[in-house]
Amino acid sequence: MNKTSGGQAKLVVQSASKFYDTRSGPLHALDNYSMSVNDGEFVSVVGPSGCGKTTLLWSMAGLHSLSGGAVYLDGEAVTGPHPQIGMVFQDANLLPWRNLTKNIQFPFEIKRIQPDLARIEHLLERVGLQGFGNKFPRELSGGMQQRASIVRALSFNPSVLMMDEPFGALDAFTREEMNLLVEEIWLETRKTIVFITHNIAEAVFLSDRVHVMSARPGSLASVFEITYPRPRSLDLFATREMFDLVNEIKADIQRKPGPRVVDPLPPGQTKTPAVG
Repeated sequence: MNKTSGGQAKLVVQSASKFYDTRSGPLHALDNYSMSVNDGEFVSVVGPSGCGKTTLLWSMAGLHSLSGGAVYLDGEAVTGPHPQIGMVFQDANLLPWRNLTKNIQFPFEIKRIQPDLARIEHLLERVGLQGFGNKFPRELSGGMQQRASIVRALSFNPSVLMMDEPFGALDAFTREEMNLLVEEIWLETRKTIVFITHNIAEAVFLSDRVHVMSARPGSLASVFEITYPRPRSLDLFATREMFDLVNEIKADIQRKPGPRVVDPLPPGQTKTPAVG
């Protein structure tokens, strides 16, 4: 089942390597990782804890520099934060002293550009937050806060959306709701989405393809193409077919080799604290 989809590549990771300098010595996070994501495709990345999934995603978003290799968006190198890439983090990261509307508008203030108020209002309605604009983060549930973070990421109308395990802290019921919401938004907008998760079933439910990373240093171990028709129902989680596929991916992750000891860092490489 190791396949890749046809189509035009929107996002390309070419031989990405990443080293971090830590107190206990050098840490090799990514090792010659290559992948491509087609325009309008939904791709999830799974792998063992600490394998470098977040490092990969942040590098793709231009938030981390690479020690080697490159990331390309529409054929141009990504060397820093990019206006066509939106990011949804593990935490909603809402400022507690600003209400929901002002939190969403905050990035526009930093960039000194006028927010598209009509688009923001449409997105708030789309995710079920219409009428909550004056609420503060403490007045919103975890699921509502993550909905707001999705609106914030989409408010710039980026062509690519990066999602770094955004539902990990949510309860199972809310997580299912968010899975349906994300699929609905993807079907509506056809954004190119790269999604990081520890939940294999979630990855299968949402994705066109699931990429499996090896244990650190992370490299591309295998690719599973997901062919279930869309839109998908939560009933899919209860099917034997999905159960078997999830177990196949899980077994593939578990048989990947463990961490390797890495010797000296590449000369002149400057690094930041590791992000798993």
